[in-house]
Amino acid sequence: MTRPDRSCPGHVPEQEALFGSGAADYDRYRPGVPTAAVQLLADALRSRPNPVLLDLGTGTGQVPDALLAAELGLAHIEAVDVSRLMLDQARDALTPVLGHCTLRLVHAAADAYTPLAGDEARAPDLVTCCRSFHWMDRPAVLAMADRVAAPDAAVAIMGDGSLWTHDADWTRALRELIQRYLGSERRAGTGATYCEPRRSYEEDLAASAWSDVTEHHFPVERAWAPKDVIGYLRSTSFASPELFGERHTAFEAEARTLLDAHASGGHLTEHAVFTVLLARRGGGAQ
Repeated sequence: MTRPDRSCPGHVPEQEALFGSGAADYDRYRPGVPTAAVQLLADALRSRPNPVLLDLGTGTGQVPDALLAAELGLAHIEAVDVSRLMLDQARDALTPVLGHCTLRLVHAAADAYTPLAGDEARAPDLVTCCRSFHWMDRPAVLAMADRVAAPDAAVAIMGDGSLWTHDADWTRALRELIQRYLGSERRAGTGATYCEPRRSYEEDLAASAWSDVTEHHFPVERAWAPKDVIGYLRSTSFASPELFGERHTAFEAEARTLLDAHASGGHLTEHAVFTVLLARRGGGAQ
């Protein structure tokens, strides 16, 4: 069952514009959560009856989708995102596979999330944030999670970088092409450049209630078809069509030629490491 959407204060219009336009391409082309990482999250919930998931920056619902497939008996999912278009994609993906699990889509910045009040409220047993923590007010998000999560809950901060940060011959050539069109600085939508976080996620967690952290690394090898890389780029903040304006068609044609030249057997290989920081409250129950 899907409950009505709810908007909370605090969502940022600039971020909504940044992430909304590429929702369909994000759903189609972004890699999912590796099986080994899903297993880790599932193990954190396996002993809990009727667990509740809070997924922050849910995007198109990749984390809830993966955990529903793990057959944990999830009772409820709270899926939070700043983009209504992303939430629409998440609804389309998750509704057919919910079974008896209920779903609430919340249009909000992660730090502004508030749970349901009254008898319907159930504290989340797991709070997840996949490939989105760097966009958030991280200390505020972790403080919010401490307020709303169950006493023995876990927080999972996950990600594996992007094709901008991946270091391979073909990604370097692609990055240089993007920079030739858009300038040397990495873009973050039409009105900004990307700034790296000032401190690491580990430091963020150490300074929060979630200071008991285990770090897990899962090597992943992906084979990209050139056309899928083009689709992936449309979903990003650093190479979305809006950034190129009338030059986007020319960019995509040049990018496709470049990728075809680097492809071996029709594919481009990415060797990534998907990292999960699984955190619990310091001194809390495991």
